This record gives sequence, C-alpha cells and structure tokens, in this order.
Amino acid sequence: MPQEAAIGMLMAMPMATPRIKATPTTTTPAEATTRAMATGMARRLTTAPATLITPPMADPPAHATPSAPFAPPAPGEARLRLFQLVSPALPVGAFSYSEGLEWLVQHGRLPDGAAVRAWLEAECRAGVLAIEAASLPELMDLLRRAGGDGPGAREAALAVREWESWLLAQREAPELRAQQRQMGGSLGQLLADLGWPPPVEAAPLAWTAAWAWAGLCLEIPPAELVEAYLYAWTASQLSAAVRLVPLGPTEAQRLQLALAPGLAHRARELATCDPRTLWNAGVGAGLAQLGHGELYSRLFRT
Repeated sequence: MPQEAAIGMLMAMPMATPRIKATPTTTTPAEATTRAMATGMARRLTTAPATLITPPMADPPAHATPSAPFAPPAPGEARLRLFQLVSPALPVGAFSYSEGLEWLVQHGRLPDGAAVRAWLEAECRAGVLAIEAASLPELMDLLRRAGGDGPGAREAALAVREWESWLLAQREAPELRAQQRQMGGSLGQLLADLGWPPPVEAAPLAWTAAWAWAGLCLEIPPAELVEAYLYAWTASQLSAAVRLVPLGPTEAQRLQLALAPGLAHRARELATCDPRTLWNAGVGAGLAQLGHGELYSRLFRT
C-alpha cells in the first residue's frame, strides 16, 4: 500500500487514540513497514498541540452591523456626510422623476427660466414639499425612540407609520405616492447595507421618513437636514428642467444661486414649525402630476 494512501486512511479515522489491530502472523515486509509508519504517524498526531488541529475561524459576514451605528462623526466630517446625502450619486432614482414638470413644459406653462424659478419658489412656499420638510424633526425624534429599547419603542414605530400615511395622503397622484415609496425603499435598503437598518419593520419607509432616518444615521442636525431636503428637491427639479424647458446648464446654476437665500430662510422657518399648522396649496402641481401619465411621449418615469 502506498504511503499517501495509508496517511489518508489514518486522517479519516476518529481523533481518539487509534486502536491498532494485532499484526497477523503472516505479514510481508512491505506491509509491516507500512503499518509501522502509520503507527508512528498516529502517535505524533495524538500528541500534537491543539493549535495545529483546531479548525480555522469562519470569515466575518460581508455586511456586519456596526456596534455603534450612531457614533459621532470626526471633526469636519458632519458636513461631508450631508454632502453625501444630497449628492446626485445617491442611488435612489431621483433623476428619473420630474414630478409634473414635464407636463407643465409640454403644455407651455414653463417656457423659460423665470417661469421655472417662480414655480419652484411657489412649491417651497406653499406646496406639499414644505409640509414634508417641516415633518423631518418630528420624524427624527420618533425614529430615535423607535430604534431604542425603551417601553415606548413600539408606540413610536406606530406613530412613524401614521405620520407617513398622513404625508402620503398629501400627494394627490398615485404615481407620486409610488415614487415616495420607491425612493424611500431604496434609501432604506442602502442604509441597511451600510449597517443602519430602519427600526420600523413590515414595510419600507417612504421617502420623507427614510430621509429622517438617514439624518439620524449620519448625525446631521435637524435644521441642516430640513435645508438639505429643500435643496435636494430644487436641484433635482432644475436637472429635469435642463432637459425639458430647454434650460442651459449655466442658467440652471444661476437659478440655483438665486434660490439659495430663499431656501435658507424657508428652512429656518420650517425647522421650528408644526407641520400640522401648514396646508398644501399646490393644486396646480397635483393636476400636473396626475396628467403626466397621459402624455403621448415623455422622458421621465410616471
């Protein structure tokens, strides 16, 4: 029997001290040599240190949850986290929606940059966008409690769902409600992959609540999160306007700069405002969103 085969047979045996059968009286020299080698190998294995026969540790999971998901950012890092949240590279699909802007352009309601600016300012002042932005501080507080171990965690999670339902009801078009759910689900999945799974189960968070959860995870103050919510929406709308109006990229940047003071002022108002005292006066926006699905041709998702 070859030496390799003998060693393989030995390794398949239990790790207890092997019991060697008595050698037959009629044994060839080759068989005797093989048994002697196997016996010596068994003795060396049974007296080997435990570290040599301990199986290797399994690799850690690819997406291990951080032990402290709300660890404070390093000095100077908080603003960078905010920039990451408003970045066009955030994989939530915001670039594929125009939220009624395409319908307005095709029907001649937004022929130039001045009309686009007036439209965006009206939405920030009296549209559903303002109600959503004002809801962020309350949603952040509820999500913080829902993610804790206190006795009110379940009640806070239910309150988040009720608040979400109220915000979704402000969106007249079913396509807009589907957009809120899709973008919120994508952001929630991204945060879960990064180690921050949303504390509310059963269904993904809608967009506004997912944005609030992102603010908690990234340690962004509520006032800055409200301002970023308004900025991200106007930037997305201007990106759509560049492709639709048509609006040149330089003109779009000029509009973004012109809108900045008003956005900052409106964000300060909404950060300390009770959203239940606001109302949605964006009737035209609702009609435009409802009509988008009936366009003969369209660039953006319905």
